Amino acid sequence: MYITADGVGDVGMQETMLEKVARVAARYEELTALMADPAVSRDPARLAEYAREQAELEELVTAYRRYRQAEEQLGSARALLEEAGEDTELAALAREEIAAREKEMAELTATMRRLLLPKDPNDEKDVIVEIRAGAGGEEAGLFAADLYRMYTRYAEAHGWKTEVLSSHETGIGGFKEIIFEVKGKGAYSRLKYESGVHRVQRVPVTEASGRIHTSTATVAVLPEMDEVDVYIAPEDIQFEVFRSSGPGGQHMQKNSTAVRLTHLPTGLVVECQSERSQAQNRERAMAILRARLYAMEEEKRLKQIGEARRSQVGTGERSEKIRTYNFPQNRVTDHRIGLTSYRLQDVLNGDIDEFIDELATTEEAERLEAMGEAVVESE
Repeated sequence: MYITADGVGDVGMQETMLEKVARVAARYEELTALMADPAVSRDPARLAEYAREQAELEELVTAYRRYRQAEEQLGSARALLEEAGEDTELAALAREEIAAREKEMAELTATMRRLLLPKDPNDEKDVIVEIRAGAGGEEAGLFAADLYRMYTRYAEAHGWKTEVLSSHETGIGGFKEIIFEVKGKGAYSRLKYESGVHRVQRVPVTEASGRIHTSTATVAVLPEMDEVDVYIAPEDIQFEVFRSSGPGGQHMQKNSTAVRLTHLPTGLVVECQSERSQAQNRERAMAILRARLYAMEEEKRLKQIGEARRSQVGTGERSEKIRTYNFPQNRVTDHRIGLTSYRLQDVLNGDIDEFIDELATTEEAERLEAMGEAVVESE
């Protein structure tokens, strides 16, 4: 038996994990040797590739080496305990060392299990966020604007840049739809948990009688794809231009700078008019189209676990929700993890890490459990 962070674990499962990590450590040493090879050192591309691979393995290999070191120290401490005999002081020191090394090994085991989990290949990508007003009329549009502000403030706090790609405003400061880009390291790894139906409960500014209304807005977070990730054949695109109706002055009104793309095989339509030039709008529209097409393919591939865009967005009905923002109670509740915060204004000002951290931790725990079940089945 071995000790884990959660108690006693199965020795077979532990050995299987350590065998995997040992292979990773061997590859790490192989990469060190390869980078020392004069032929590789003269090839900057190969050298960079090996260095990047080694950097990805370094944290796991460091944990493995520390584990093996702690294992040796544990063996020495146990031998010391046997030799202590009647020396109670020495025996106490040995037991203290044994407890410390067992704890360290349990923590390192948990770390290695986490690091062995397959990484989402999109985690480091920039994202395209789509927010649409759902049920609730004008109030839903205002809530969509609140969510847009929340995400832009969250991005700002993390040093990420945001840029509006497309928007359709309502007459009172809300959005029927707004699509924007978030650029920054790890943006998708954090924002991907925000996909779904968000519900607000409050007295609308348009409500004269003071009744609380329930409205919704849908959020889809899509990893941004480049042309290498998603190829779109030119003959599959119907390209149209029209005069922009958005802000920008007379220049935008007089020229046909707005772009509408129709992907003929799927019927997806994307419009973009946020830029001053037709070429820029076309580029933005293509980025949105690639992200949507990728998400559609992911939906087909991962339909059983609902990780794609349609399951993220849902229909926008009030009954479908991932999070509720209740103004009368100053409460925000995430229904996926049962977490409630009574800091409504802080959350709407972009302080949503509390929810994202818990969602990420829950997902990681589920994946670890699934990995453990897979190991048991394979034995």
